[in-house]
Amino acid sequence: MPVGRTWPIVAGSAAIGLAVAVGAVATAGPWESGQRTAERAYAAARDRRLDRPAGGAHAAPGHGAGPAAWALPPARAAAPVLVPASAGGTGTAPPLAPRLNPLMSAPGLGPLTTGAVIDVAGGRLLYGHDPATATTPASTTKLATAVAALGVLGPDHRLTTSVVSTGPGRIVLVGGGDPTLDLTQLAADTAAALKSGGTRTVTLTYDTSWFGAPALHTIGYNDNLAPVTALMADEGRLDNSSSGPAPRAQDPAASAAASFASLLAGHGVTVRDEPEPGSGKGGTVLATQQSAALSDLVERMLTNSDNDLAEALVRQTARALGLPATFAGGAQAVRRVLGRYGVPLTGAVFTDGSGLDHRDRLSPQILARVLALAAAPDHPELRPVLTGLPVAGFTGTLSSRFRATPGAGVVHAKTGTLTGTNTIAGTTVTPEGRLLAFSFMTQGAPDPSAAQSALDRLATALAGS
Repeated sequence: MPVGRTWPIVAGSAAIGLAVAVGAVATAGPWESGQRTAERAYAAARDRRLDRPAGGAHAAPGHGAGPAAWALPPARAAAPVLVPASAGGTGTAPPLAPRLNPLMSAPGLGPLTTGAVIDVAGGRLLYGHDPATATTPASTTKLATAVAALGVLGPDHRLTTSVVSTGPGRIVLVGGGDPTLDLTQLAADTAAALKSGGTRTVTLTYDTSWFGAPALHTIGYNDNLAPVTALMADEGRLDNSSSGPAPRAQDPAASAAASFASLLAGHGVTVRDEPEPGSGKGGTVLATQQSAALSDLVERMLTNSDNDLAEALVRQTARALGLPATFAGGAQAVRRVLGRYGVPLTGAVFTDGSGLDHRDRLSPQILARVLALAAAPDHPELRPVLTGLPVAGFTGTLSSRFRATPGAGVVHAKTGTLTGTNTIAGTTVTPEGRLLAFSFMTQGAPDPSAAQSALDRLATALAGS
């Protein structure tokens, strides 16, 4: 990967993040901001100069698509991402060990702390501190989920919710696995279709068969994640929030169907009785509602560490590969896709898409390599992995971190936090314009806040190297 054709992707992104994030993020959410738009436009223009399709190489399969809809390109571009430090590359690698080693033993870190730093342009491992040791990654797992979803479905794919008629006066709300679903327009379109045919009273059922069981994560009912079902509205949130922990509906599908019935009533269509589970198979489509493009969903997932989106996208990926749309099927899908991309998975364990399960295992070497893969010139379909990373001091889960440090606006990173686990993985650009992918992970730290600060100092040291 020549330097001149790789590092500008995120070098430009870092500069844009610093200059634009302050004014552009608040309007519609950071994944839809001027920063994200500019980054995507930069990557698309660059890809056109290289005569590559800016939107990715994969068709977006619909509800009937199976494994044949996906053909991952050969993994040849991923192979040089991690090679001996003596190989390839241009320029002099920054001397990281003297700078990072003292920080790796900071009092705030736990007894097991690991790290890896990769020079993306040359593919060299610039720094490693037990880089191949796999430990609990927490929410940095979402980086792997993002690569899998984008690699299989493509950045332009959309999730479709539909309403079908299964007979006179009988309609079914069919979930398509979109946790961000807003039912307002779908209800209006459904009511218009019904009334145009002279129907003003219906029986409503709902179909959740797009995803398999179980719906409940191992953490149980929890404010961090609603039960994972193919039909939910606004992530099953009960407090009108759009991100972060929130009270959730214990049966999001039933709650969504009840809300849909109320919305239909507001448009002059009466729903008899309470909505019940049913099947929409073979029905005639009355109305559909599509999600935002997958690129936007991935950015939202990473920026806000959105667990509901992570679990939905990993199931969508599994379905596209012909695997069960379950926790286990999603985990298998992520492993399969990363393997096809050439990411070495020694020690890796996937049990979910969100990283909420303590049994997940990833090494810092794997996480850094996933980020380097997303910057590879041959994989523009993965670029939303980079554009979705929170910007230090400005957006998402990093909005209150790295304040008044050299890392502000320059470090773009996904964080992870569980009891006893603190992680960070992302990219930064050195003053010389060298793009670095990094991951630092610590286990057993007694004070989560102190551990976060210590990890931030590690990332900041890279930004100033």
